[in-house]
Amino acid sequence: MLYFDNAATTPLRSTALEAMMPYLTEQYGNPSGVYSFARKARRAVEQAREQVATAIGALPEEIIFTSSCTEANNWALRGVMETGHKKHIITTAIEHHAITYVCDGLKQQGMDLDVTRLPVNSEGFVSPDDVAAAIRPDTILISVMWANNEIGSIQPIEAVAAIAKENGILLHTDAAQVIGHIPVNVQSVPVDMLTMSAHKFGGPKGIGALYLRKGTKLSPFIYGGAQEKNRRAGTENVAGIVGMGEAITVSVNNMESEHKRVSNLRDTLINRIESEITHVTLNGPRGDKRLPGNVNFSFAYIEGESLLLLLDRDSCCASSGSACSSASLEPSHVLMALGATYERAHGSLRFTIGHESTMEDINGLMAILPKYVAKLRVLSPLMDDELL
Repeated sequence: MLYFDNAATTPLRSTALEAMMPYLTEQYGNPSGVYSFARKARRAVEQAREQVATAIGALPEEIIFTSSCTEANNWALRGVMETGHKKHIITTAIEHHAITYVCDGLKQQGMDLDVTRLPVNSEGFVSPDDVAAAIRPDTILISVMWANNEIGSIQPIEAVAAIAKENGILLHTDAAQVIGHIPVNVQSVPVDMLTMSAHKFGGPKGIGALYLRKGTKLSPFIYGGAQEKNRRAGTENVAGIVGMGEAITVSVNNMESEHKRVSNLRDTLINRIESEITHVTLNGPRGDKRLPGNVNFSFAYIEGESLLLLLDRDSCCASSGSACSSASLEPSHVLMALGATYERAHGSLRFTIGHESTMEDINGLMAILPKYVAKLRVLSPLMDDELL
């Protein structure tokens, strides 16, 4: 199998699975119990909390475990809105749906909320000056993703954080795509809330975390028990938490060498696509301003979903830039925000590289990708004969 969808999920690290196994079998105690058997589970949870905190330069008490980054994003936005009287949120036009849909949902539920969605440039970067200009007396929160999941643009989060701090406004960042892949330190980049998901860096699915800076007010998200210091009720997913702690530790420890290796694979794939296939457009930036494992191209004169299905015949996994697979004909909101035409947005594919990817995978992809693009273009009524 050629797996190029690591931005969607990564393979579980063997060390994470090994660390999890005891808590899926013999160490099944409830960490809220007072007896010694339960306390073993509690110690495992707290050790993982320290691991996650260490990975981002936080304090252990600032880490709250959730079921996913999506839950953490919901909590961050909803929790802030419930604690204050100010009703204005600043975000960007290219946020993940776990942010955009939350804003829409809050308004649909009758909350008095005004959302400013800032534009981005042709490479997918928000302007810090635009962030500053959008601030109003009633602004309660700025939410800007650390890096975009579709096109890999790493946002100027340091500058945005400085603006937020200078104006006394809370800053949240969706860091799902960056944790374990590029350096993140909440001391040098003083965000107030940061969200992550374990399965994006080799951990298990079904576990995420919210970093909540000490002193930041946030209403509880789930009621019913005293777990997570009365902020999120429900028996902890001990095995998932342990796997997350192990995966983030391994990812951060190997980050420097992996960043270099994966970036090399990324640049090799970009260069080969541009040299071996005509009429292609790289979506997003190049070099260090792009996530090390992200490649997103638009292929003119074809529909990305059709190319995706052809690749699947050869057991090649990638991701389409359009939402056709979810019964929607709407193109990617991210690519449209870059100024792409409908045709360019619908002809896009994302290939994302991870910790198990190799140069052999790149060679395998390039052995089939050009021929499938050519096959679809022959069938396209938009493709002029002289361009074939």
